[in-house]
Amino acid sequence: QVQLVQSGGGSEEAGGSMRLSCEAFALIPSSDSIKYCMGWFRQKSREGREGIAVIVSDGTTRYADSVEGRFTISKDNAKNSLYLEMNNLKVEDSAMYVCAATELPRCALAPESWYTFWGQGTEVTVSS
Repeated sequence: QVQLVQSGGGSEEAGGSMRLSCEAFALIPSSDSIKYCMGWFRQKSREGREGIAVIVSDGTTRYADSVEGRFTISKDNAKNSLYLEMNNLKVEDSAMYVCAATELPRCALAPESWYTFWGQGTEVTVSS
């Protein structure tokens, strides 16, 4: 029912900031779309995918310890968009970032199998 299209990403120096966006297109419009749990995952080279931030339909957020205090997940229902504001970037933040959503009444950083819809991914490279 939903297609996720990402924008943003690129290269930045350590200590800098970057904003990622994820727009949700409802192929089959439904009022239930407001119930979606959405989040951001990242995958580093030769490593598995890590859940870093999720936002529940009621606005509650959860963050992985690795990004707590530096990254902020938010949404704009009017624009059908999800955002990830990344501040004080570290070289270790370099990865492919992917947004995701689920229709299940669950919202957590793991397991990723709970998430049904995925964005195309965008690369973020942080240099020292």
